[in-house]
Amino acid sequence: MSPVSRKIVLSGLRPTGRVHLGNYWGAVKNWVDLQADYDCRYFVADLHALTTDYADTSTIREATLEAVTDWLAVGLDPEKSVIFVQSRVPQTAELALVFGMITPLGWLERVPTYKEQIEQLRERDLGTFGFLGYPVLMTADIALYRAHYVPVGKDQESHLEICREIVRRFNGFYGDVFPEPQALYTATPKVPGLDGRKMSKTYNNAIALSDSAPEVEKKVMSMVTDPGRARRADPGNPDVCNLYPFHVLYSPPEEQKQVDFECRTAARGCVDCKKHLIRNMNAALEPIRQKRAEITAKPGFVKDVLEAGNERARNIASETMEKVSAAMGLL
Repeated sequence: MSPVSRKIVLSGLRPTGRVHLGNYWGAVKNWVDLQADYDCRYFVADLHALTTDYADTSTIREATLEAVTDWLAVGLDPEKSVIFVQSRVPQTAELALVFGMITPLGWLERVPTYKEQIEQLRERDLGTFGFLGYPVLMTADIALYRAHYVPVGKDQESHLEICREIVRRFNGFYGDVFPEPQALYTATPKVPGLDGRKMSKTYNNAIALSDSAPEVEKKVMSMVTDPGRARRADPGNPDVCNLYPFHVLYSPPEEQKQVDFECRTAARGCVDCKKHLIRNMNAALEPIRQKRAEITAKPGFVKDVLEAGNERARNIASETMEKVSAAMGLL
């Protein structure tokens, strides 16, 4: 059992299948590191996936198992963290309903991502109660586990403000039941996709943690590099090259300096630079592949981890809802 003094951290990811390098460096690696100092609760946000992808749920179950397999392969420890599936904790919906009763419509309509996503996902009908109420569900996720911190990048802290407002409003009506969640700032390294855009399965430009060595080689060799370097003899610019951020992640500092210098002086070409990266990247990913193979060789293991985590999450959630009922005067 975690020491009482430890603060609670909560985070989740939508079930999009195997974890790619953007997911890993942007979130999951940090989750692993946080286990040393915090009481961590991590979940597959399958209900959140329904806010935009409700029309086709055919991949959610398999994607959930694939994602959690990767989480375990990189070091999430079910003995240290509660690892669970959002929809398997019915109190999530119960608390979201309660919060929905006190959340003004104006708060939801002014959330920046609300209008942005409607504009970006025009092909989908997002004029739904669930999509509008996404921040309420997010607040329920955080408050249900009495989280003190939510790991975010500096550019994401505004997403937490409406959560704090809802919690503040609840506490103002019924007493101090919930801590106000704070941002736990985390470094988010730049991880571009193969084509220079943000790494995403949607763009088909991702490298998965579990890709085989030949798959990694093929993908890295297809990467776009410095668009201004037309010929091998032309000096390059690592500052605008799509490849160099991966050297920052996978090559030792001295090698990074060598890559930078030789690129700028045209002492090495892009192909040589890619081969260098492939060696380092595959060396780093091989232990993860091996761990993943060990996990998949044990049928039912991931489901068992999730069942145990779901049970722990439900117990925590049940305690929270008892506090909510008592505060609100519900029987």
